[in-house]
Amino acid sequence: MKAHEQFAEDLTLYALNELTGDERRTLEQHLQTCASCRRELEMLRSDLGLLGLSSSGPQPPARSKQRLMRAIAAEPRVAALNEPAPARQKNWWQGLVPALAILGLLLIVISLWRTDTQRKKEMAALVVHDQEQALEFEQMDQKLRLLTSPDAVHVSLNPQKSTRQPSGTAIFSPSQKRMMFMASNLPAVPQGKAYELWVIPSTGAPIAAGVFKPDERGNAVMMDHTMPSGVEAKAFAITVEKEEGSDKPTSPILLMGLVG
Repeated sequence: MKAHEQFAEDLTLYALNELTGDERRTLEQHLQTCASCRRELEMLRSDLGLLGLSSSGPQPPARSKQRLMRAIAAEPRVAALNEPAPARQKNWWQGLVPALAILGLLLIVISLWRTDTQRKKEMAALVVHDQEQALEFEQMDQKLRLLTSPDAVHVSLNPQKSTRQPSGTAIFSPSQKRMMFMASNLPAVPQGKAYELWVIPSTGAPIAAGVFKPDERGNAVMMDHTMPSGVEAKAFAITVEKEEGSDKPTSPILLMGLVG
């Protein structure tokens, strides 16, 4: 059971007819036995009646009402509620514009980044291409210096036994210690075989100078090879050897040319 002092709030709700359920039934049972609470309830009901009568007092001045209405209209939330549908839609689009601008800027940045990456790749490819061209120019310069060297020696290699009349030319420079060889009308070699060029010195055994295979037309070129150091070439010769080369001739000489 509630004590007498605990019914003060319930009396106010009861007078306003807002008390329901078990709390209402408990208060009504208490009122039957408590004269003090009954008097308090009567006083509350009298005060509420006077309050209701006081609400029908004199009307405020018209200018005060107008000022009040203008103040209410100036409130942002009320203005937004009173705003027509097209205006609200316009405000929604105005709020979306910054987001679209940021998205567009992001797309531009991504596009520029991709373009920059592509340009870097193209620049890298150009650098590699330039390096390759520089290497080719260097090789061509070395070949030209060999061909135009004052002490360049041209040796023509003639066929020993052949019906196709193959031919070859060896060019070497003792001062530059470089050599090159060109041939034409060479027969195709068997599988696993290749032609091998030999430098035949004034004294001693032939020295291997490189292996090669002709193309489908029988042409072959060995460009810018190193001349064996300390060797005075007496002749050049060509034989057919195994594909990886041999340290000494193992087959008959096909082409041979004397120096000088």
